Amino acid sequence: MNTMTLTPGQLSLSQLYDVWRHPVQLRLDASAIGGINASVACVNDIVAEGRTAYGINTGFGLLAQTRIADEDLQNLQRSLVLSHAAGVGDPLDDAMVRLIMVLKINSLARGFSGIRLSVIEALIALVNAGVYPLIPAKGSVGASGDLAPLAHLSLTLLGEGKARWQGEWLPAQTALKKAGLEPVALAAKEGLALLNGTQASTAFALRGLFEAQELFASAVVCGALTTEAVLGSRRPFDARIHAA
Repeated sequence: MNTMTLTPGQLSLSQLYDVWRHPVQLRLDASAIGGINASVACVNDIVAEGRTAYGINTGFGLLAQTRIADEDLQNLQRSLVLSHAAGVGDPLDDAMVRLIMVLKINSLARGFSGIRLSVIEALIALVNAGVYPLIPAKGSVGASGDLAPLAHLSLTLLGEGKARWQGEWLPAQTALKKAGLEPVALAAKEGLALLNGTQASTAFALRGLFEAQELFASAVVCGALTTEAVLGSRRPFDARIHAA
């Protein structure tokens, strides 16, 4: 199994191809920790000082002007995840889910989302243990990102919904227990951080790219074999012709 050190902002296409093709063992580069902790400190300061900030201590959308009491902030974030997990269609395969998860981890690890290191590490633990949330293939509205798919991803963190572990669909609580993991409780801002983003759309685009690359490579081989089979001339493929 491949081991990958994730350095935020330096995730390459070749690394993403490896994630799509094979299970990986992730570790977060230490350079990310300072930014992550600084963004959490910013959120904590807003709450401690009693300031009003969207997504931290307000409602969402039309309720953006509604102030939420400090004692309800954890429940606000949990409810946000539960209410948006409304996708439809067949579950995405493990490769796609793994790709979405790694893209999400990479985004959160940049330190701009106000989400604790422990939650990011919980996502990494899911990837490393091969616990893949059930993410329906359809249902993203595109507003603020892939809200429904990322909500389904986040359900497993909370011990809700279903997840696949060792090829079997299980209640998320059961899958976590079998993998030796525990659900997390979200703090202020963290549900919004998990749901905002375009990681599902990006994963679909990447899959199209990777499949096209593989098809092109296969087409080159097929063309070469066909030329050999019919005793065709190699002269049209002379590099000097195409360089002219």
